[in-house]
Amino acid sequence: MSVQTAPEGATKTNPFLPANPALERRRAWENRFATGLVTAAFVLAMIPLFSLLWVAISHGIKRLSPYFLSVSMNGVYGGMDAGGIYHAIIGTLLITGWATIISVPIGIFTAIYLVEYGNNSRLARMTTFFVDVMTGIPSIVAGLFAAAAFHLLVGPGYRAGIMGAVALSVLMIPTVVRSSEEMLRLVPNELREASYALGVPKWLTIVKVVLRTAATGLTTSVMLAIARVIGETAPLLITVGVLDKINNNVFSGRMMTLPVFVYREYSQGLVPCRPDQVDCITTINYDRAWAAALVLIIIVMGLNLIARLVAYLFAPKGRV
Repeated sequence: MSVQTAPEGATKTNPFLPANPALERRRAWENRFATGLVTAAFVLAMIPLFSLLWVAISHGIKRLSPYFLSVSMNGVYGGMDAGGIYHAIIGTLLITGWATIISVPIGIFTAIYLVEYGNNSRLARMTTFFVDVMTGIPSIVAGLFAAAAFHLLVGPGYRAGIMGAVALSVLMIPTVVRSSEEMLRLVPNELREASYALGVPKWLTIVKVVLRTAATGLTTSVMLAIARVIGETAPLLITVGVLDKINNNVFSGRMMTLPVFVYREYSQGLVPCRPDQVDCITTINYDRAWAAALVLIIIVMGLNLIARLVAYLFAPKGRV
């Protein structure tokens, strides 16, 4: 039996075709061009990111200290070299946490319906349409919606952290639904069919097979939603307001959050200090704003690391 051999000078892509030097040179040039284009796009995308991090760190690190993280702004006025963001950190974590508690179950259950039960029905198509519409609504509209809803349910003049949580959940739900839907669709149908073949009911297949397989993607979806809303300012100004004291009760009273704190401090501008004032810093408001912005970035990075850890622990064996 004779063995067919490749002709001399054959190409690497198809060894049984004669080589074409001009074609090979063009392909090599196109490959280098595409590689350079992708690398340049990556560098351009990284420039704003590293620039933002550098500016936030260079401006905020000089004010960041354990004292700044452990006190509130109660009793602080003018250019006093005092005050911190403890009350804003507590408000941000509580409001964002309650928004997550509200939006994540609704968003994931909606995604499960669209993928597992919708079957392109009329209700599923309407749900997808309204979710897409909600994805593009301005954040100020979500704040007005929450304020109007609590005005009808509780009464005028009511301000509480739960109002801000509801406003943020309106912004989070579409993100959770769309991203979770995509993650659930990536689960191979063979896994579902194997589970059904063993006599496992559909709801248990979803819980034990589908959700566990998509755990990493679902966690990422939730983190994307949190990152989408944790820096919102407009809806919180309307629903929660501002407060210089510590308030741990999201159901009563105004609260301060980091985005609102940054906006308030930066908008106050320079402090007019007299020449004879010793304990007065002209740029104290800008310093506090940059330090609070840096803390907000650190919190987002910490939440992403926690999400990675949770996804790793709950992911099926052999998957990350």
